[in-house]
Amino acid sequence: MRGLILFRTFRNCRKKLWYHVLLIGCLLLVISVLSFNSRVLLQNGFSSPSSSVEEFYSKLPDFGYHNRNLRNILPYDGTHRRRNDQPTRKSLNKAYRLSDNWNMTLTSESSQAKVLMERDNEELEESGSVRKRRLPQAIIIGAKKSGTRALLEFLRVHPDVQATGPEPHFFDKHYHKGLEWYRNMMPGTLPHQLTIEKTPSYLITKEVPSRVYRMSNLTKLVLVVRDPVTRAISDYTQILSKHGGKVKSFQSSAFLNNDTTKINTSWIVIRIGLYVKHLENWLSVFPLEQIHFVHGENLVTNPGEEMRKVQEFLGLRPFLTEKHFFMNKTRGFPCIRKTINSKRWHCLDESKGRKHPTLPAKVISSLRRFYRPYNAKFYKMTNINFHWT
Repeated sequence: MRGLILFRTFRNCRKKLWYHVLLIGCLLLVISVLSFNSRVLLQNGFSSPSSSVEEFYSKLPDFGYHNRNLRNILPYDGTHRRRNDQPTRKSLNKAYRLSDNWNMTLTSESSQAKVLMERDNEELEESGSVRKRRLPQAIIIGAKKSGTRALLEFLRVHPDVQATGPEPHFFDKHYHKGLEWYRNMMPGTLPHQLTIEKTPSYLITKEVPSRVYRMSNLTKLVLVVRDPVTRAISDYTQILSKHGGKVKSFQSSAFLNNDTTKINTSWIVIRIGLYVKHLENWLSVFPLEQIHFVHGENLVTNPGEEMRKVQEFLGLRPFLTEKHFFMNKTRGFPCIRKTINSKRWHCLDESKGRKHPTLPAKVISSLRRFYRPYNAKFYKMTNINFHWT
């Protein structure tokens, strides 16, 4: 019985054997066709001969390495190219990411900035109009106690502006942390928006102009200035509010041996008001037309006019007008609203419009005599008469 079953099974398999032969033949034919096409494709641009390797690396951005090149950090494996001999976006993004890990080996700060900006453009192309952290296109460089905070708060209301929160102090205190750290301090912006930051100490720090220039020589600079005498008194008032009775009197700090004819120019409160000295340092790097001067007194009494000029300089549409402001008569400082029809006003904190200590007339007149020649030079250098007495 078992023998009969085995015989029938063998006979059935033999009848179907030609099906198996046909199937195997078809499979072999498909494999041979695919194998032939793969060889053709490799010969047409997907292989990795030495000439293709050279062309691949030549298409990638130049990151300016001292002792590392793209061969070391991005090995060529024959999969990084398209038919048009251009590197794929994947290989470009990998090169950008790897370059960030070794950004200390870039030849200069400007090279780092170039890498970051180019990477921003790549991300924008891939993801569309998405908020990204970008290096600032404009910086408010000073002067301290001249209205820089008010200017920044007014600019925040403009829908095409995004500003930092705390002062970054990158170019004077945190420069060693690199441009990637600085970029992460910036707010997220859309492609059409302007990124701006404010650090008043930039004005008086000697190294800052060249550092900003290396980041971008197209950076727009905004300088807010006010009467250097009232600025000095305002600065001293802020020091008093922070340290109270531990602070020397204004006279003992401003004059050598309490002699009103001898000004202590080493005191930072006095030195900041020598605008012409600080501007000379900036003009050794940036052209005058790249710096906009905001009249600090006019920013308080006529903010609409000053903001019109600022918006024009920054290339912004004229959104902010005099209708956005009203004067808080109690504090003598303007408040702003986000829209003309809004009933809610935003006023700066109580530190703005703080009452100044009363100084003897002899002290005031001595300071005015001291600053007068510097002010005259500043007027001539900027081609603006600020009418400080």
